[in-house]
Amino acid sequence: MNKDPYNIKQKLSVGGKDFDFYSLVELEKQGHEISKLPFSIRILLENVLRNYDDFAITKEHLETLIGWTPNASEKDIPFKPARVLMQDFTGVPAVVDIASLRAEVARKGKDPNKINPLIPVDLVVDHSVQVDYFGTNYSYEKNMDVEYERNRERYQFLKWAQQSFDNFSVVPPGMGICHQVNLEYLSKGVVERDGQVFPDTLVGTDSHTPMVNGIGVVAWGVGGIEAEAAILGQPIYFIMPEVVGLKLTGKLPLGSTATDLVLNIAHLLRQHGVVGKFVEVFGPGLDHLSVPDRATIGNMSPEFGCTITYFPIDDKTLHYMRETNRDEAQINLVETYCKANMLWRENEDKIQYSTVLELDVSSIQPTVAGPKRPQDKIALKDFKPKFIDLLGESFGRSYIDPDDRGQLLPNGEMSESIARFKEEGGGNQPTTEMRTERPDSSIEADENKLKTVWITQGSKKFELSDGSVAIAAITSCTNTSNPFVMIGAGLVARKARELGIDVKPWVKTSLAPGSKVVTDYLEKADLMKDLEALQFHLVGYGCTSCIGNSGPLPPQISKAIDEYDLVVASVLSGNRNFEARVHSQVKMNFLMSPMLVVAYAIAGRVDIDLLNEPISYDKNQKAIYLKDIWPSDDEIHKIMSDVLSPKDFAKNYGEIFAGNEIWRNLEVPQDMVYQWDDNSTYIQEIPFFKNISEEPHALQDIQNAKALLVLGDSITTDHISPAGAFNKDSAAGKYLLERGVPENQFNSYGSRRGNDEVMVRGTFANVRIKNKLAEQEGGYTTYLPSGEEMSVYDAAQKYKEDNTPLIVLTGKEYGSGSSRDWAAKGTFLLGVKCVLAESYERIHRSNLVGLGVLPLEYKPGDTAEKLGLTGKESFSITGISEGLTPHKELKVIAENEQGEKIEFGVIARLDSDIEIAYYQNDGILQYVLRQFLNNEA
Repeated sequence: MNKDPYNIKQKLSVGGKDFDFYSLVELEKQGHEISKLPFSIRILLENVLRNYDDFAITKEHLETLIGWTPNASEKDIPFKPARVLMQDFTGVPAVVDIASLRAEVARKGKDPNKINPLIPVDLVVDHSVQVDYFGTNYSYEKNMDVEYERNRERYQFLKWAQQSFDNFSVVPPGMGICHQVNLEYLSKGVVERDGQVFPDTLVGTDSHTPMVNGIGVVAWGVGGIEAEAAILGQPIYFIMPEVVGLKLTGKLPLGSTATDLVLNIAHLLRQHGVVGKFVEVFGPGLDHLSVPDRATIGNMSPEFGCTITYFPIDDKTLHYMRETNRDEAQINLVETYCKANMLWRENEDKIQYSTVLELDVSSIQPTVAGPKRPQDKIALKDFKPKFIDLLGESFGRSYIDPDDRGQLLPNGEMSESIARFKEEGGGNQPTTEMRTERPDSSIEADENKLKTVWITQGSKKFELSDGSVAIAAITSCTNTSNPFVMIGAGLVARKARELGIDVKPWVKTSLAPGSKVVTDYLEKADLMKDLEALQFHLVGYGCTSCIGNSGPLPPQISKAIDEYDLVVASVLSGNRNFEARVHSQVKMNFLMSPMLVVAYAIAGRVDIDLLNEPISYDKNQKAIYLKDIWPSDDEIHKIMSDVLSPKDFAKNYGEIFAGNEIWRNLEVPQDMVYQWDDNSTYIQEIPFFKNISEEPHALQDIQNAKALLVLGDSITTDHISPAGAFNKDSAAGKYLLERGVPENQFNSYGSRRGNDEVMVRGTFANVRIKNKLAEQEGGYTTYLPSGEEMSVYDAAQKYKEDNTPLIVLTGKEYGSGSSRDWAAKGTFLLGVKCVLAESYERIHRSNLVGLGVLPLEYKPGDTAEKLGLTGKESFSITGISEGLTPHKELKVIAENEQGEKIEFGVIARLDSDIEIAYYQNDGILQYVLRQFLNNEA
C-alpha cells in the first residue's frame, strides 16, 4: 500500500535539519485548488494525507477533503490529533476507563502493559479547587489544603497513572487552567515527530479546548469517550463541516474589551446558526487582535455552537510565541513550515467560505450576557431595564427602585427606612421587609413585590434584595489569559481604592487566574494589593465559579436567600452561566469582563445604570461614577509593556510538573494493573468491560420502551450530567451516607466522577431540570406503571427490574454545553436505550453513540407536541435490527394507555458506518477492546 498516493511527500530544511512533510503546494500543482480551501480545511486535509492507511483512512476520505466545497457534504471524515488534553474532572473517568481496559485484558490472559496512550496526553488538574475561603491573604493556601484533603485519593490515582502509562503527563493542582496552560505552554503550532513535521492539532476533554484556535492550532472539545478512542489510536470521525467566514473590520473602540467583542460574536453566531460548523476568522480587523484577544474568542466556540473558531498563523502568532518564551528554533520551524505549506495567513481573498458574516469591531459597546445563556447579550446601557423585565417575566415580581426601598448608606449609617424597621423590632436574624407601592395593596399583591431582607453580619447591617450581587468572580481561562482585561481589572480596583470606595459587604469575591504568570505580572505592576484591598484575593489557580465551584455563601446570606426566595445574581468573567451552574442558590448569572466584575462588586447590585448612576459614594457622600474608576487603554498598555516578560513564563512553566510538597510526597502503588478498592467512594472499576464477549451481539429493535423523562428545549449537559454540590436527600447523598461518608465530606459530583455508583445517581438530578412527567422540579419522574413520583434513579432501577427499556423525549439543542462524558455514561447506566430529540449539540450526540445509546431525531417539522405525544405511551422502534445505515429512517409506534397508536418516522443520527459499529458494540471503547483482543488472539 502506497502511503503517499499523490506523491507529495517533500523535504523541508529548517535550522540545519531535514524533515519530511506532506506538501499542499505539490497537491495544488496537480490541479487541485488548495488555495481556495479555508486554512482549517487545509489542516484536516494534511492530517488525512499523512495518516492515510487505506483502512481507517481511505482514498475516499482523501478525495472528500480535497474536493471540499462551500456546501460541505454529508460524508464523514477522519481526524487523528497529534495529542490530547484533559482536565481532571473528565480526565479521572477517562483514566478509570483505560485502567479498566487493562484490568479486563489481564482477566482475559493478555498483556495489560500493551494498553497505553499511543499519542501524548497532558492532564491538568484545574477543576477541583473550590472557593471555601475568600477575601483573605490565606485564602489560596487554605483552599489548596482543603482541595488535597478532599481529593487525595483521586490525585494518588492520577499520579499512579502518570507513572504507569506511557505518553501520559499530569500538571498537578494549583498550577493553572488546562486551556491557559495549553495556550501559554503546551501548544507548539507545528510538531516535529519521527522525522516528520506537521501542524499541531489536538482534542480535549473540555469544550473550551478551541481556545488554542487563537494561536493557530486546530483543536476542539470532545467527550472523554472520543478522546480515549483517539488516545488508543482510533480516528475521530465527523461530518465534513461547512466553514463560516467571520470577516472582522475596524478595531475595538476605547472602553470596550475583547470580552465585549466575544459576547457580541456569541450573539451573532447563535443567531446565524453554526452548530457543527467551523468558523474561520479573517479580514483587516484581525490585524488589530492580539493572540490573547483571539484566544478569548476561540475559547467560547461552544457558546457559539461551532466546533472551532480558527485564526490562521501570522506575525501576531509568532510575536505571542516569543512573548511566552517559546524556543526560537521552534518559532522558526512554525514560520518556515507554514509559509512552505500554504498554512500562513495570506491570500485571504482567494478563499471560498460556506457563508461570510461581517462584524465591524469598532461598533462594539460594553456588554454583559445572561441571565442563563452566554449568547443572550445585553448592552451595558440596557442592563438595568433588561433586569427589571427579566425579574417580572421569570419571577413575577414588580420592581421597586433601590432609592425607595432603602440601602445602607456609604458612611456606614443606616438609611431612614432601615432605622425605622429596626426600631419596629428588626433583630439579628434575617427578616423580610415587604414594601409595596400602594398602601392599600393586599397581602397577595405584596408577595409579587421585589423582596428585601434585613441582614446583620457582625457589626455590619445591610439589606439584601432581588438583584443583589452575591458572587463576583474573576475566573475562567476565557478572560484571565488576557493581560489587557486583567491589568484593567487591577486598575479599576486601584482607582476605586484611591477614591475610598469598596465592594459591598454581601458580595463573595474571588480571583482565580488560569496560570501563575497572571499573579506574577499583577504583582510586578503592584496591582495585587489593590485587588486585595477590594477583597479580590487569590483563591486558587483553577476554574472555580465558572464550573460551579463557588463554594458556600456566607451563612446569613445563604439563609436569607433560602428563607425568602431572593433572586440574587452572580457576575463572573467566565464562559458559562447555565441554570444552577455557578451556584445552586443564585438564579441569575451574568458574564462580563474582569473589569466590570470589579465594578459590579462595588455597586453590589445589577439593577443599576452603571453608565449614568453613581456606582458608590465616598466618605464625604460624593458620588463616584464608573468613568471615575475606568482606566484608559493607554494606561493599560503602558503597564503591559512594563511588566510582561518571557522570563515569567520561563520561571512558571519551568516547574509546571513539579507540584507542591503535598503532591511530591503522595505515595502511589507501583502495580501496572490498578488495584481497585471496593470500599472506595471515589474510584471504582467501570462495569462496561467486565467479562465482555469477544464478539458484539446482533442489533435489536427496541420494544415497549417507557419514557424516563420528557424535556423541553436547550437541555444542557449541566442538566443531564452531575455537577457541583449535592445534598444528603439526593440519591447520591443517600448512597454516600449509607457508606459512612458524612455530609461535610460529600465533595462535588465532579470530584467523584471516578465512581459510577455516585454518578449514575446524579444523572438528570440537576435542581433546575424540568421533567414533564413529574410535578416536582429537579431530578424527579413518574414510574408510569404505578403512577408514583420518585427520583429518576429510583424509577430507572424499578424499570430495570421489569426489564423495561427506556427512552428520553426532548426538544432542540439537546446536550449543549460542556463536553461531559458522564451525561452519556449516566444515561446509558440508567438503562436509556435511545434519546428522541428535535436536534442535538455535536459533542453530546457523539458521546451518546460512543456509549451505545441511539440518538434519534424527529423528521423536519415533527415535534412531540405536534405528534400528540405525552411521554406516557409505550414506544416500539423498528428498522434497527436489519439494514441499519447512516441516517436511516426508523419507524416508531407509540401506544397510549387507551391502546391508541401514533406512528411516525425518525432519523437514526448514526452519521457514519463506524458509528454504527460503535453502537453495535455498546460503545466505542468496547469496539476498541474487541479489536485489541481479536488482534492479540
